[in-house]
Amino acid sequence: MIWDILRRKQVVLTPEEWVRQHVVHYLISHRGYPKGLLSLERGLHYNQRRKRTDLVALDATGQPLLLVECKAPSVPITAAVAQQAATYNQTVGAPLLLLTNGLQHFCWRVDFLARTNERLVEVPRYE
Repeated sequence: MIWDILRRKQVVLTPEEWVRQHVVHYLISHRGYPKGLLSLERGLHYNQRRKRTDLVALDATGQPLLLVECKAPSVPITAAVAQQAATYNQTVGAPLLLLTNGLQHFCWRVDFLARTNERLVEVPRYE
């Protein structure tokens, strides 16, 4: 078990949860994301199915800013994982997308109007 600072309760420390908790602490401590604007396992509907996002960071107006898809360290970040996250983001609409398994990290800026993605070296600081 591990204490989740966002849900304010003990949660089972699965390999994916280990990654999720590290991302939460990284965003807060190193990238300046306000703890109150981070939302874990938010529900969404896609193709009449109920899905959950791992982590969504909101901007100051409450709109999605960053969608994070976490995988266990044993799960490689493949094109299929990227497609899953991009599919979720079509519903969420976050301009930033982060995929991580705790060992590999990939971040993109998404421009929905131009229908382009720009690979970023690191997660942008919260502004």
